[in-house]
Amino acid sequence: MSFGIYVVGYLVVICGLVYGATLMHVPVHWIAAGAIVLVGLGILTGVKNTRQKDSAN
Repeated sequence: MSFGIYVVGYLVVICGLVYGATLMHVPVHWIAAGAIVLVGLGILTGVKNTRQKDSAN
């Protein structure tokens, strides 16, 4: 899989969670903190799963 697919997927998930939190009247600073954590988690997961394996020489 490509890194771009992971980025798009995580952005959709984050947007949905932010929208849901807004409907639940969660304070904005908590929404922002959660979104930042999810972006970091998405980057780490995407890089881990799309990284090219090193050759065993």
